[in-house]
Amino acid sequence: MKEYIEERAIEIATYIIEHQATVRQTAKEFGVSKSTVHKDCTERLLQINPILAHKAREVLDVNKLERHIRGGLATREKYLHQQKKKKNRKDVR
Repeated sequence: MKEYIEERAIEIATYIIEHQATVRQTAKEFGVSKSTVHKDCTERLLQINPILAHKAREVLDVNKLERHIRGGLATREKYLHQQKKKKNRKDVR
């Protein structure tokens, strides 16, 4: 494995652990795809630093369990925002 890939995998895992970040947030931060983040944490890191890989995996597992809740909250916020827009339009008229 190339050295820069190993370094990236370690940096990604460290970021995930320190920030309790999701795969999507991490991918955006590092400018890589979600697939790359996932592969770095679940496959490559196991060969480089198994302890760090385990810690990162714990965070990712928690995020996976909570994603349906986050999705529901995001949908709720979206509809509340739309309702406020409609109300403001009626008030202007």
